[in-house]
Amino acid sequence: MSTASAPVVAETTVTRQTQRVVSIDIFRGLTMAVMVFVNALPENGSLPWWTYHAHMQQDLMTYVDMVFPFFLFAVGMSMPLSAEQRLKKNPSQAALWWHVITRSLSLLVLGMFLANADFVDAKLTGMKGDLWALLGLICCGLYLNVYPKSERFPRYTTVLRAIGLIGVVVLFAIFRRVTKSGDVAWLEFGYPEILGLIGYSYLASAVLYIPTRKSRWAAMVWCAVMVLFCAGCTAKIIPVLGHLHWWVWPFSNGSMVALIMAGAATTQFFLGVIPGKSERPAAKSATVKAIVFAAILLASGWIAEPLGISKIRATPSWTVWCAGDAVLLFTLLYWVCDVWGKTGWAWLLRPAGANTLTTYLLPDLFDFGVGVTGLTWYYTHFQTGWEAVVKTVIFTICILLVSRVLTQARVRLQL
Repeated sequence: MSTASAPVVAETTVTRQTQRVVSIDIFRGLTMAVMVFVNALPENGSLPWWTYHAHMQQDLMTYVDMVFPFFLFAVGMSMPLSAEQRLKKNPSQAALWWHVITRSLSLLVLGMFLANADFVDAKLTGMKGDLWALLGLICCGLYLNVYPKSERFPRYTTVLRAIGLIGVVVLFAIFRRVTKSGDVAWLEFGYPEILGLIGYSYLASAVLYIPTRKSRWAAMVWCAVMVLFCAGCTAKIIPVLGHLHWWVWPFSNGSMVALIMAGAATTQFFLGVIPGKSERPAAKSATVKAIVFAAILLASGWIAEPLGISKIRATPSWTVWCAGDAVLLFTLLYWVCDVWGKTGWAWLLRPAGANTLTTYLLPDLFDFGVGVTGLTWYYTHFQTGWEAVVKTVIFTICILLVSRVLTQARVRLQL
C-alpha cells in the first residue's frame, strides 16, 4: 500500500464505523409504532385482557407492558453513539455534561406540559388545559427544532428559539390549579409523564455511563448492579431509596436505569466499546455476545420471579425479561437491516425512529388540538371490538405517515 493511499483508507474506515446504524432507527421506529397503537386503543375493557397493561396486583405482563422498557432500551443504545458524536464535535467534558443536563431538563419540561394538562384551572390560568398544553408543545417545538441554515436570514433560528423559550416560561408562569383541599397551587410534580421518566432516568444513566464508558464491561456491570438494587427494593430490603422523589433520587428502584444500561451494552457489542473509534466487531462474534447476554437476562428473570412480575411495580423479572427480549429483537434487526441490507420493508418505521421525539408528540398534538376545537367524533365512534382495533391501526399509520412527511420536510425536534 502506498503512503498516499493510507489516509484515504483510514478515512473510509472511520466513515463506515460512524455511519448511522439503520437497525437502531428501525428498532426505535417499531417501538414507536407499537407505542402509538397501544396508547390510542380505547381503554374501556372491550378488548382481550392482553391488549391492556396488567394490573398492579397481577403477577404477569402483556405485550403492552413491554413497550416502555423497549423505549428505554433504545435510549441506552443511542447513549454511546451520542456521547462520542458530542465529544468528536467538542472534546470538552463540561460541554458533554451540559448537553446531558439540558437534554434531561428538556424532557422533564415536555413531561410537565403533558402531565399537567388535566390539572389546569381555566379561570385562574386564563385558558383551558388543552390550549395550554398545545401552546406549550408548540413553544417547545420552536426551541428544539433543528433549523436549516439561511444566508438571507442567518439569525432566524435564534429568534424562533427565543420565542419558544419565552413562551414556555410564560405558560408555566400563568399555570394555576386547584388542589383537592381547595387551595390554589402551581405545577404538579408528582408524576412527570413518560418523557419526564425518560429524562431523569437518562440523567442517572449518564452519571454511571460517561465516567466508565471506555471500560468493556462497565455497562453490563451497571446493568447488573441496578437489577440487584431493583431486587433489593422489591424485596423491601432497601426500601427507602427506591421510594424517594425522582428529583432527589433519579435512579428510582433501578429498573429503568438497568434497561438503559442493557441498551448501551448491546450497542457496544455490535459497534465497539467506543463507537467510531473502536474497531467494529464482526457481526457473528457480536451476535454470540448478545445472545449470551440475553440468555443471562432471561434466566435472571426466572430466578427473580418469586419477587413478582409487574410493570407497574417495576419488578426485576419484568425488567430483565424485557431487556433480554429487546436484545434478541435488536440482534435480529441488525442482521436483517445492517448485515443483509433488507430495509425496504421498514420504509414507514425508519423515519419515526430517526425523528423519535417528533413522532412521540404527534398523538398528543392531535389530542390537544381536538380538545381545543371541541370535536368529539373520533372519541365517540368505533370504540369497541374489532372496529376499535381497525380505527387504531389506521390512526397509527396516519401518525407514521405524518412523521415521514415532517422528516422529509426537515422538521425534526432534537434534544
